[in-house]
Amino acid sequence: MSQTQKDRPWLIRTYAGHSTAKASNALYRANLAKGQTGLSVAFDLPTQTGYDSDHILARGEVGKVGVPVSHLGDMRALFADIPLDQMNTSMTINATAPWLLSLYIAVAEEQGADVTALQGTVQNDLIKEYLSRGTYICPPKPSLKMIGDVAEYCYKNVPKWNPMNVCSYHLQEAGATPQQELAFALATATAVLDELKPRVAPEDFPALAGRISFFVNAGIRFVTEMCKMRAFVDLWDEILETRYGVSDPKYRRFRYGVQVNSLGLTEQQPENNVYRILIEMLAVTLSKKARARAVQLPAWNEALGLPRPWDQQWSMRMQQILAYETDLLEFDDLFDGNPAVDAKVEALKDGARHELANIDSMGGAVDAIEYMKARLVDSNAERLGRIERNDTIVVGVNRWQEGEPSPLQTEDGGIMVVDPAVEAEQISRLKEWRNARDADAVKEALANLRAAAAEGRNVMEPSIACARVGVTTGEWAAQMRAVFGEYRGPTGVSANPSNMTEGLDDIRAAVDTVSDRLGRRLKFLVGKPGLDGHSNGAEQIAFRARDCGMDIGYAGIRLTPEEIVRTALEDEAHVVGLSILSGSHMPLVEDLMARMREAGLGAVPVIVGGIIPEDDARRLREMGVARVYTPKDFELNTIMMDIVTLADPQAVAAQ
Repeated sequence: MSQTQKDRPWLIRTYAGHSTAKASNALYRANLAKGQTGLSVAFDLPTQTGYDSDHILARGEVGKVGVPVSHLGDMRALFADIPLDQMNTSMTINATAPWLLSLYIAVAEEQGADVTALQGTVQNDLIKEYLSRGTYICPPKPSLKMIGDVAEYCYKNVPKWNPMNVCSYHLQEAGATPQQELAFALATATAVLDELKPRVAPEDFPALAGRISFFVNAGIRFVTEMCKMRAFVDLWDEILETRYGVSDPKYRRFRYGVQVNSLGLTEQQPENNVYRILIEMLAVTLSKKARARAVQLPAWNEALGLPRPWDQQWSMRMQQILAYETDLLEFDDLFDGNPAVDAKVEALKDGARHELANIDSMGGAVDAIEYMKARLVDSNAERLGRIERNDTIVVGVNRWQEGEPSPLQTEDGGIMVVDPAVEAEQISRLKEWRNARDADAVKEALANLRAAAAEGRNVMEPSIACARVGVTTGEWAAQMRAVFGEYRGPTGVSANPSNMTEGLDDIRAAVDTVSDRLGRRLKFLVGKPGLDGHSNGAEQIAFRARDCGMDIGYAGIRLTPEEIVRTALEDEAHVVGLSILSGSHMPLVEDLMARMREAGLGAVPVIVGGIIPEDDARRLREMGVARVYTPKDFELNTIMMDIVTLADPQAVAAQ
């Protein structure tokens, strides 16, 4: 049924940031001029994991997957000529969320803005970082406490700000089924609400609960995904009413933003991704009852590398056409009363409730992190297995692979490449910043911050004080590390083979044969150098290698090349596999290969996987890398046989 008044469109965003604060500012202002209605800031990995741009772990990562923000000067440059009191800004930041929000508030103060009027969101969801994305710093319990600090501070001082964005997006990217995505996200939300409830007066709690928002994923099975969103709406309403006694429906509203699925974007025939993105957007816009409040879309070429401004514009135009040219916003919900939709929604809710009860029986989300991580790795392995067996059809990947070359991939390879000089320039500016500030004021602010953290006080006010005097991201995070310690999350890959060994008999026999020739079990070391926390690929390679009978070594994310080489030496690895998806493969692999030679391991084959352009792949092979794999190499069994061949002394002798 049509309405008398047309609905307002959702916030139209583009997830963006790269190279430097100045370059990203120019991109933001250009996107706003093109009709974007909100900002969505992507930070680089050092900023996300609490390191300054000149830290050893930041090498090769500065400005790659987002913008580096090391201090107030960077944040000031990022939002130059953008009035923050008129903006709705989403910042995809988690472990350092209290710090980046502090910098944002400090810049708003400098602009003369009314801080109480600021609108936007910090993601601030650490639990999903342990499960899927890997940019955590501290252990779960102090991290949950800091989430609470941000929420409590915002409720009292920045009331229109969403202090926490429960993020199920990366759960689906890590292989979650719809039921798992629902349950794991809602379990995270209840853990946060349990942390917040004692912090405010009972009469204030409903309004505080009403500020919690969600950030979700929409995959290609768009009917199921649309039903998932309707299930989210119902379950959140149910939890807030029955578990927390929130009686006002306004505070029980499920408020969410969305980025549609990047997991399903293909390197093969990448122009097909435009259709995938459009179909996935429909899942979160067609149903008025479950419509997203903000949408950002990936670009068609994200499986190839960093999108160019034109690519981002194309995705933004897709949103604008749906919102402004079609009649979608003139109608009530199109799916109310549909029996097929109602049945699917109820089935999803039932599955999610069972999973939630299971997590509750373990003590809640924080205590169930290892369980949830293992479930995600298993689900992802099942998903990949279905694609390999052709049970799941992916156009251009396992069916209809022949096609015309894409005219969209022009002389620049169809992607944007960050200038390597950016890192040196950022480090130079950082050193100038440190030299120009008041060292005594910095020392005092950091001492106050550390005391607040150690005493269990809210860290937000001392963090804002640190921002004002010029403290850096690395200095802020160092205090959190000193007080709360560092954490290494579970890998989700146990040492024991799974029940998914069907069809692996030939490879298992080949592993046995080569192991006999080697005189011990074939040792395959999987390493993730640098700060890239997207571990799904590494986990699946380790998972399959284990099921093929190899002795695997996989210690998880964020290792230095030096640590990986030391482990290769100690474990006497026969093959070393590296996974890097952040675009920092060239400097990290170059460093590792040099260290391998210095350690006397020059003969040990090294293989590399990631989002790697062909020119870079050629250069890696020239460096001595034995094999380079990209997303198009989806047949894991082929990779397994390559590893067996590389480790086989008989094959080496025959060369």
